[in-house]
Amino acid sequence: MKTFALAFGLLTLLLLNMASAAPQPKTSDEAAIRAAVTDYIESYYTGNANRMEKSLHPHYLKHTISESDGQLKMTEKTGLQMVQDVRRNGPSGLPASETREQITILDVTGDVASAKLVTAHWVDYMVLSKWNGEWKIVSVVLREND
Repeated sequence: MKTFALAFGLLTLLLLNMASAAPQPKTSDEAAIRAAVTDYIESYYTGNANRMEKSLHPHYLKHTISESDGQLKMTEKTGLQMVQDVRRNGPSGLPASETREQITILDVTGDVASAKLVTAHWVDYMVLSKWNGEWKIVSVVLREND
């Protein structure tokens, strides 16, 4: 009986250790959402308008919240305007130390997802939709860092 209890205890410890050490798999949707957000921000940094366009839903709209003279200001930009800006302006010109980003997938429900993109200068809250089998960014609310 003692041998059985000892063997059972060791087996349990081994299985718990293996389970906690195993990396948690990402779903294919999470990987595709992260790829769309990565395409979006890296296309801005590198000035790649085609890559930017690939990440955007046809009905994309961006709201930018900034502060000017102590007042909050909100501006809007369509997907076409974003792509044209990237095409016209080229790379962002930011030093490499300021082009790091952190992407957090907040929620995925069916064909809608939300994500948060944190950069050195702003935070983007994003809504994405699975459109024709691909994840696309539908809307962004950008808050500039103070």
